Amino acid sequence: MMLFPTSTATRTVTSLNGIWNFDLQQPGRENNPQTKLSTDKVMAVPASFNDQTVDEDIREHSGYVWYEREFEIPAILTDQRLTLHFGSATHEAWVYVNGDLIGHHKGGFTPFDLPINDVVEAGTNRVSVKLSNLLDQTTLPVGNYSETKDENGNIVHHVDENFDFFNYAGLHRNVELVATPWTYINDIIINPDVNLDEEIADVNIAVSVSDDYDEIKIKIKDEDGQTVGEASDADSVISLSNVHLWQPLGAYLYDAEITIIKDGNTVDTYTEPFGIRTVEAKDGQFLINGKPFYFKGFGKHEDTYVNGKGINEAYNVLDLNLLKQMGANSFRTSHYPYSEEMMRLCDREGIVVIDETPAVGLMPAFNFDISGAMASADKKNPFWHDIDTQEAHKQVIEEMISRDKNHACVVIWSIANEPATFLDGSYEYFAPMFELARKLDPQKRPCTFVNIMLSTAGKDRCTDLVDILALNRYYGWYINTGDLKTAAKDQEAELRAWQELYPDKPIMFTEFGADTVAGMHSAYNEPFSEEYQVNYYKMNAEVFDKIDNFVGEQLWNFADFQTKFGIQRVQGNKKGIFTRSREPKAAAIWLSQRWNSIPNFNYKK
Repeated sequence: MMLFPTSTATRTVTSLNGIWNFDLQQPGRENNPQTKLSTDKVMAVPASFNDQTVDEDIREHSGYVWYEREFEIPAILTDQRLTLHFGSATHEAWVYVNGDLIGHHKGGFTPFDLPINDVVEAGTNRVSVKLSNLLDQTTLPVGNYSETKDENGNIVHHVDENFDFFNYAGLHRNVELVATPWTYINDIIINPDVNLDEEIADVNIAVSVSDDYDEIKIKIKDEDGQTVGEASDADSVISLSNVHLWQPLGAYLYDAEITIIKDGNTVDTYTEPFGIRTVEAKDGQFLINGKPFYFKGFGKHEDTYVNGKGINEAYNVLDLNLLKQMGANSFRTSHYPYSEEMMRLCDREGIVVIDETPAVGLMPAFNFDISGAMASADKKNPFWHDIDTQEAHKQVIEEMISRDKNHACVVIWSIANEPATFLDGSYEYFAPMFELARKLDPQKRPCTFVNIMLSTAGKDRCTDLVDILALNRYYGWYINTGDLKTAAKDQEAELRAWQELYPDKPIMFTEFGADTVAGMHSAYNEPFSEEYQVNYYKMNAEVFDKIDNFVGEQLWNFADFQTKFGIQRVQGNKKGIFTRSREPKAAAIWLSQRWNSIPNFNYKK
């Protein structure tokens, strides 16, 4: 439980972003946090370390790295509760202040807070972070881990990604010193119960406070700053009339202003923005505010030049502006929770989000041979009996939902991307994960996992668990390469098979795409050409429009992105309809024409 760090009348947030000292931990040498880091290297925070360097050994490093900087604590703050807030540390972090270990967090895409009062003093202090980018069969994402020894007998770590994006690492999101009162608000849960016909809502608000207090005041304010509802109980229901609904591409945000009073004085105050809307998967449709919604958009990545996976708010703003210009309305946080800054921006901009855990790589071996894999997909495989990611998976579900539970933009929880749900044991693995997600979410959003192409209709073992079918399909690319006529036939047949098996479940594509080299043209509709990418999307659109329960198209990918080295990839994955620098390919123009002609609601009544 933690709130997004923001300064209020009672809270002070100080950024620790900037230039940090940096070094690799060399084999056989453990750095000592009791002494200052001895290095001439620096790294900017927040950002991945990999692309800030011209040293190949740093960029390709697998193992441990160290970050360190000094920071100042004003004397006026020393009587408050002090924590260090990390928006993320990828993938595992040990944090020291003035040489003392203050905490540890494993999982590279969710935030954590560490109290520091016992180890700091007014004036100059030093924070050191030991960071690991190692991935294995216990982590999410899943990596293939191995070891060798150097000439001195020291262990050398190796990670081969079991997924198709580069293993960027570092202090990817904001690092902040947060000062709060000792009696402080530590969580707010907001769950609106909406009556759409009468335009009223009962807003359930539960506030958790760290210590005893005398009085709590809750005010709900509209976008004009006018108080429209009040309460004085930590568990309150505030009734609102003439409700302004949060709508796709038509956001309306209320503020829940919480004030804690003790001995007649305000000891803490915090304001949580929220939207009021309903979401439901029902009768083959996906409903937002009771109306059939059609997803138009993308899978994305947090991936930019130089920053890598580091937060880049200018790119976030640009990406959403490009998205809206195209007539799109949504994206999936493939394949990990994105920064909370992005989620708050989507709340504000009215962008619909499928929020996904880092559970990617849950398959025996990642490769590009889908045809060969499909041929052997029904064979017995002990994968689900051997994998040891259960604890990590439960943790990321808990942390993702705890962080994002109040965001109106989030309409679906995606429990995993492309797991091997065609293999025995997958249902037994995933049933507890879905149960946990549904238990934790106060708003009871629909849940899904993103289905891999090997798990075709009738072969998948976990579809009974989902509220909406989210399919990744590459007919015309990995299958039927270059043969769009056959691709269309095979794709339509599979979609009709899904609809027959699950007539009450809505169906959408969460990935479909074709690698395209910007500027490559062909009079013969050759794969990798811009012409082929356009025709590929035309083929898909024609199939989608034939399927009654088909409720959305999120293509792969918004923009080209970096991957590990391999002969299947030339400077990364080229399936973007924008280049990595956000220049449009021809498909972006065609898709813009299609999506701008499709309404957000009632496309398929």
